[in-house]
Amino acid sequence: MQWILTVVIAVVVAVIGFAAGITYRKKVAEREITSAEEEARRIVNEAIKSAESKKREALVEAKEEIHRNRSEYEREVKERRAEITKQERRLQQKEENLDKKLDAADKKNEVLAAKIADAEAQQQEIGLVKKSQLEMLEKISGFTVEEAKAYLIANIRDEVTHEMAMKVKEVEAQYKDEADERAREIIATAIQRCAADHASEITVSVVPLPNDEMKGRIIGREGRNIRSIETLTGCDLIIDDTPEAITVSSFDPVRREVARLALEKLIQDGRIHPARIEEMVAKAQKEVNATIKAEGERAVFETNIHGLHPEIIKLLGRMKYRTSYGQNVLNHSIEVSHVAGLMAAELGADVNIAKRAGLLHDLGKSIDHEVEGSHVTIGVDIARKYKESEAVIHCIEAHHNDVEPHTIEACLVQAADAISAARPGARRENIENYVKRLEKLEEVSKSFPGIASSYAIQAGREIRIMVKPEDVSEDQMVLLARDIAKKIEEELTYPGQIKVHLLRETKAIDYAK
Repeated sequence: MQWILTVVIAVVVAVIGFAAGITYRKKVAEREITSAEEEARRIVNEAIKSAESKKREALVEAKEEIHRNRSEYEREVKERRAEITKQERRLQQKEENLDKKLDAADKKNEVLAAKIADAEAQQQEIGLVKKSQLEMLEKISGFTVEEAKAYLIANIRDEVTHEMAMKVKEVEAQYKDEADERAREIIATAIQRCAADHASEITVSVVPLPNDEMKGRIIGREGRNIRSIETLTGCDLIIDDTPEAITVSSFDPVRREVARLALEKLIQDGRIHPARIEEMVAKAQKEVNATIKAEGERAVFETNIHGLHPEIIKLLGRMKYRTSYGQNVLNHSIEVSHVAGLMAAELGADVNIAKRAGLLHDLGKSIDHEVEGSHVTIGVDIARKYKESEAVIHCIEAHHNDVEPHTIEACLVQAADAISAARPGARRENIENYVKRLEKLEEVSKSFPGIASSYAIQAGREIRIMVKPEDVSEDQMVLLARDIAKKIEEELTYPGQIKVHLLRETKAIDYAK
């Protein structure tokens, strides 16, 4: 029982202590809340005061900014008004000036109208005076207006002919000097830098013999050896009274070379019979084929041209055994290649095309005795067959004017071909063709009216023409020389150029009695 009472008392004491603690905490909390509310009111009041202060400052600043903007705006408005005022004054002055100019123009128009009226009146008066003067002139001169016009035109025509001839002569001389100087420089440079050797070859070859007894061994019993050689080589062997020599004749230089080599081998070997002849001819043929290939490669190497088809190289080698007017065709082609390339370099043209076309321009001559057609046509067909460029083909086709050249390289190949062929000693010309060419040159020159005589001199490189002084005047000579030169170009084929030299001589003869 005592235990229970102790517990109850302890509980009551704990409840009372708890209540007292709660009351104390409540009072403390109320004091803190009161102080916090006072602090909050103080902060709010300070914030309100600060905000009002800032508001007032902002209002002041805004008013000042408004005042500044207003002042600046008023200043700009004043400046614009002043500028507008100035422009108005300038426009007003311009209007006044325009009015003055219009007034002056009106006055000038009036003056001009008056002057035009006076001029028309004077022109009418002049027309009447001119008419009367013309009538008077017709009476005095005895010529009508048309007759006088014809007379004046005739005089003017003579003067114009003289002036035209003098002008043509002056222009020709100027351009000829410039062109000759430049052409001489280019051609001289090209020829000096190109030193190609030319061998003069004919249609026969001479094979030396150790003694005349060898002729009988070559003929053989009943001529079997010589028939065998002629059958295998396609050449004619001429055995005559010439001591220690046999002549091999053939239009084909390759066959002639094969026959010559075979004969030399047979003579050196000493065993001459049909079987041995066949063997030696086969060996000679192989040697000639090897030489043809080597010569073609030499030509390509000398001209520094790459990418040629092997068959074209062989055809180039065959040209070693071809001649044109006594000039070796392969050496001629190499020289044309060099000269064309050098001139192309001087003129800024395509050097590779010029050199390639120069080397191949006479390619058709290697087989022109085997294929129908001109060497130009054959060369063009070969070049197309082996895929040469159109520029090179055009140069080949145009080098004898079969077609009109339309590239500078084609013209250069033409010029180089003429240089190589026309230089002294390069070619031989048949005497009959030479005489016919000179006769034709004189005939063309004499076909013009007013020609007294003409003479071809300097191997046909100059035509000297005497004109009739009573038919051809000094001024007409310039034009006549041009006409003769053009006709020679159109009707004749010749290497190089021909100088047309006109002479006019007036003689006066009298007798002292």
